Amino acid sequence: MIFDHGYSGKVFIMSRKEEEDADVVIYGMPMDWTVSFRPGSRFGPNRIREASIGLEEYSPYLDRHLEEVNYFDAGDMMLPFGNAEKSLQIIEGYIDSLLEKGKFPFGLGGEHLVTWPVLQAMYKKYPDMAVIHIDAHADLREEYEGEVLSHSTPMRKACGLIGADNVYSFGIRSGMREEFQYAKTSGMYMSKYEVAEPLKEVLPELSGRPVYVTIDIDVLDPAFAPGTGTAEAGGITSKELLEAIHAISRSNVEVIGADLVEVAPVYDPTEKTPIAASKFVREMLLGFVK
Repeated sequence: MIFDHGYSGKVFIMSRKEEEDADVVIYGMPMDWTVSFRPGSRFGPNRIREASIGLEEYSPYLDRHLEEVNYFDAGDMMLPFGNAEKSLQIIEGYIDSLLEKGKFPFGLGGEHLVTWPVLQAMYKKYPDMAVIHIDAHADLREEYEGEVLSHSTPMRKACGLIGADNVYSFGIRSGMREEFQYAKTSGMYMSKYEVAEPLKEVLPELSGRPVYVTIDIDVLDPAFAPGTGTAEAGGITSKELLEAIHAISRSNVEVIGADLVEVAPVYDPTEKTPIAASKFVREMLLGFVK
């Protein structure tokens, strides 16, 4: 696997120098080949890394320090521009290799379709897994404009893979009527508009289970995260997303991997979006990796 640390050579703050002894591997999936509105999320992973230099290494929320988590930032995958199918194959193969080594995979997107091959790889090792999906969009389409590989489809694909009753979506406020009808009839869990409180109610159901967590930055209101490809008004605050991350962290679920996707920095000259994303990554590292 070939990786690129970009022109800056940045890694997430306090990344260890060697992968071999790391428990967690951070990797970028710089793909935005199928976006339906504004491209640019392929630049998200590196901007999150660059923003992380402004972070404190200590979390007062969790009373943990990044030195307590042994992680390695592998950089961004070299994905073939415009070739979604090949890119997804590369991602799945890489996650297969991480799981074989016993690593905790932590992905930075990139568009949300990149979560799909990760889930395919995770399911091979954890056939009883569930998914916590935090997002503005349902992502339950079967196709978009005739294309089955689209960033609007990963949760529908996940439902087909692991069973709809093992998919839990929060914060959803956008999608086709058919997507919301599917959510009602398929057996999946969907919380519209809110995240933290409904998540807290559901977490006991997932106690002891392996759970993959995927967060789309556009779950935040554009006031907090304008730097994303498909911003949706009416979202949650940064504070509520932190509350949700901490609820998962303090629960009895076994987080087996995570990602944060859809940061598109070109639309945010203030840099508030990658700055917020880097803090969420810090809290996920400290909370999800025991």
